[in-house]
Amino acid sequence: METIVIALGGNALTIGGKLADAATQLDIIDNTSLEVADIIVQGYKVVMTHGNGPQVGGIVLQNENSAALTPAMPFDVCGAMSQGMLGYHMTQGLQRALRLKNHQGSPVAVVTQVRVDPEDPKFQNPSKPIGAFYSEEEAKKLMEEKGYAMKEDAGRGWRRVVASPMPVEIIELNAIKDLMEAGHTVIAVGGGGVPVYRDKDGDLNGIAAVIDKDLASERLAQDLDADIFMMLTAVEKCYINFNKPDQKALDSLTTAEAKEYIAQGQFAAGSMLPKVEAAIRFVEARPGRKVVITTPEKAGAALRGEAGTVIL
Repeated sequence: METIVIALGGNALTIGGKLADAATQLDIIDNTSLEVADIIVQGYKVVMTHGNGPQVGGIVLQNENSAALTPAMPFDVCGAMSQGMLGYHMTQGLQRALRLKNHQGSPVAVVTQVRVDPEDPKFQNPSKPIGAFYSEEEAKKLMEEKGYAMKEDAGRGWRRVVASPMPVEIIELNAIKDLMEAGHTVIAVGGGGVPVYRDKDGDLNGIAAVIDKDLASERLAQDLDADIFMMLTAVEKCYINFNKPDQKALDSLTTAEAKEYIAQGQFAAGSMLPKVEAAIRFVEARPGRKVVITTPEKAGAALRGEAGTVIL
């Protein structure tokens, strides 16, 4: 039974880059769950992860704007809240999809902590987009009024950016393995995991950041010795010259080609770049592995080689 780690992007859970209400969010997840359930029924051992950039950004906004009514929660707690919310919806979606296919599945979500290095230089250069998209005028106003760091995001608009340190250790790894061995479909490392660090006493403490979901998912896939790593995002394939007249979709590429495209600056930071970097790290670690990048709707087709980008 092959193990596949499926990472669902946070932007793929929005509508045109706008945050969805709870009912709409669940509808989006229901559609994705049908694709994932097909993969489970085929006999793959599936572990799911998910992004949270838009969702945690929304939770942070809610906290900041209601601070006069109730104490605002720190950033790491907002991350945990987004994990709980999306994990709850994904569990419900998979339960429904598996029931429709008459499959006795038992999905379970694990609020996951991921250790980072507080001295990671990425804390000095915020790069991870969170929250909704804004026009340049709106972004400049937010930077002036709220002091946000904001950057243009791959031609789609401006977004708030926060520190995105590298994942070092998945704290709940043994629990995830135990649940898998018991036959559960595990949902873990949501939003890249709640970023934590160890203090001088060895205790874990939260830190303000958002770990890139794809890099944390790749860390999990490595730790589980997975055979396939699939990243589901808002575009069907990787592209070079993205959003330009000579845009070209990539059906497949080798790690050598991927590295060359990275050197050319073909993949946007905080968007496709971490996906390709994670893919390279995963497939180079053990011969025979593969990475698939596509949309949630094309997951099954991409696994059959009929859609998406395959990296070998």
